[in-house]
Amino acid sequence: MKNNFYTEFDTERLHESKREHDYRNAFQIDRDRIIHSSEFRRLQGKTQVFLPGEYDFYRTRLTHSIEVAQIGRSICNFIHHKEKDKFTDDYFVDPDLVESACLTHDLGHPPFGHAGERTLHKLMKEYGGFEGNAQTLRIITETIYRTENSRKGMNPCRAFLDSILKYKSLFNELDDPFNHYLYKEQKEYLNFVFDGEDIHRHFSHGEEADSFRSIECQIMDWADDTAYAINDIQDSIIGGFITIAKLVNYGKDFPLNKNESGYLEELIEWIKDGKIKPKLGSQIGDFINACSIEEQKTFMDNKTNRYKYKLVVDDRCLEKANFYKKIATELVFKSTQLHQMESKGDFMLTNFFNVMKENYIERVNNIKLVPEFSHKIIVNTNDKLTRARLICDNLAGMTDSFAMRSYRRLFDPNYSSIADLV
Repeated sequence: MKNNFYTEFDTERLHESKREHDYRNAFQIDRDRIIHSSEFRRLQGKTQVFLPGEYDFYRTRLTHSIEVAQIGRSICNFIHHKEKDKFTDDYFVDPDLVESACLTHDLGHPPFGHAGERTLHKLMKEYGGFEGNAQTLRIITETIYRTENSRKGMNPCRAFLDSILKYKSLFNELDDPFNHYLYKEQKEYLNFVFDGEDIHRHFSHGEEADSFRSIECQIMDWADDTAYAINDIQDSIIGGFITIAKLVNYGKDFPLNKNESGYLEELIEWIKDGKIKPKLGSQIGDFINACSIEEQKTFMDNKTNRYKYKLVVDDRCLEKANFYKKIATELVFKSTQLHQMESKGDFMLTNFFNVMKENYIERVNNIKLVPEFSHKIIVNTNDKLTRARLICDNLAGMTDSFAMRSYRRLFDPNYSSIADLV
């Protein structure tokens, strides 16, 4: 049965496609391309909260993305069931499209978590910046496939491209960009998504434009919030990083409203009863059930249905999610241990970049410091800014362990193994 929620405008691809008839729809094709990509597999070696490999049960970027995808599909199924006055069996938000967005949303994140993202932004500031979401966009549009002498994108359809497009401002349009931007050269994708319409003409400032998101992007974002708000807490408690004593002290050190005090006591009781996993697991269902849909009118409504609906989340669930994130920030992300790990990642990436800058960006030497394929592309590129972006691609694509091995190979005189070069 055809899903009339989507039109040919939604399924049009970035470039003309010669693909013959396929048993899959456009969204299933895009999802499958993501799942079978090396960029997706590399997420198993990238930090979510704790370094991959420290313990078997910690979530990585890969397991996090899979959980986000499951939550995203569940939200689609829930609102289809709940909002019967808005959605029918032949008019609904496609769960395959939302799953694609959820599986893709972290592809651009570098090694060493958000600390690695901050470091690469600092290092790339004079060359156009680095931003995890912008890098995800770059991967699917320009670099996900390796050809004989170059890389190319996966030719995504408009609705899929739009489902991960959280931010709409370009690096060069912001006074002091830190995050939440697109690269200057990505304007063409913004133009494609909105069919040449200047989105900023409809909003008074950039934050309003950023909040103008397709329903699939909204669902992906809440699924992501749900997964990391709940599961970061779970990993930290099970790993002994967050304890009852630390939670009690948190309640003394920070002002809490009545609801937050209740959430804190709830966590403490769950730990005491040995029920932290099932209790936090059930919170995911509560966060899904907190969703509802409101209709709205937008300037895109004559072309697509994807902006006609706003995802609304119950205030109590939003409050609880924000509280969980505050707990994780204060007790985990601001801890000495995490800061030490982040400092080490910053140190390694900074040294990497400076060596690559000297060898590839400011001038091109014939010393091979990156894999052969990437080396050939970089040394045959005349533009300095493009070479910097290619070096950044190389660093951002590293897993945590590969970055550590590469660092030792470059900078540790006592470490040298020809077998470790692959």
